Amino acid sequence: MRLGIGSWTYGWATGVNGYPPPARPLTAMDLIDRAHTYGLDIAQIADNLPVHELSPTELARLRDHATGSEISIELGTVGFEREHLQQYLNLAVFLGARLVRTLLRTPDGKPDLTLAEKCIRSVADEFRSAGVVLVIENYEQQSCAELASLVERIGNPCVGICLDTVNSLGALEVPRQVVATLGPYVQNLHIKDFTIRRLPSKMGYEVVGCPAGEGKLEIEWVLSELGRQGRNPSVILEQWIPWVGSIESTVALEEEWAARGARFLQRYH
Repeated sequence: MRLGIGSWTYGWATGVNGYPPPARPLTAMDLIDRAHTYGLDIAQIADNLPVHELSPTELARLRDHATGSEISIELGTVGFEREHLQQYLNLAVFLGARLVRTLLRTPDGKPDLTLAEKCIRSVADEFRSAGVVLVIENYEQQSCAELASLVERIGNPCVGICLDTVNSLGALEVPRQVVATLGPYVQNLHIKDFTIRRLPSKMGYEVVGCPAGEGKLEIEWVLSELGRQGRNPSVILEQWIPWVGSIESTVALEEEWAARGARFLQRYH
């Protein structure tokens, strides 16, 4: 099993809108170093570290650093417009990435799945010819059934699913339901553990992140069930870190959880 970390392992270290910025924001080069330090295989550089904003020189340095560190790159972005997906395909080819993850997310919360299907169909064969997989991540803006149907209709082996273990809770879909629905199409997996606790008033609950292996996510079951369905996805550790009063303390907690999560996932290496 190929394991990695991503830029959403380090949401606070890369910077969160509306909060103080870190003194030294995490870079894509840093992410390569973290993956290497933890003995992992992959660094997934996603939309909070947009590689399309890097210069050609910076892209070449990133590619060479990953190669020298023996770390595979995966890319992540948001959007489904043909030109944007082609841009990320070109970036993937240049960086040697074999996977691009995207989200069908829009500011108004109403993505046009008919248009998304048309756009993805228009580039699917280009991805396939380049040997790059395009995976769509589940998110609360679409049901898992809608995403499964979309991938099934496109019917191209280079178009699959990035299964996030928590995102669909916002659509009232629990992890076992998500795996059952999307499992046959999964080519990338985001392990994001969580717990659920009552509010102090006892009137309601909140869903909060926790280190991988220490929450309610049945990680061993998820991996086993995907294997039973014939899937062998790359596995990326992601995290929801609570704000703990200052950016310095929150970034430190994030790094501590990342180390604990990476150690936990190593048992499946």
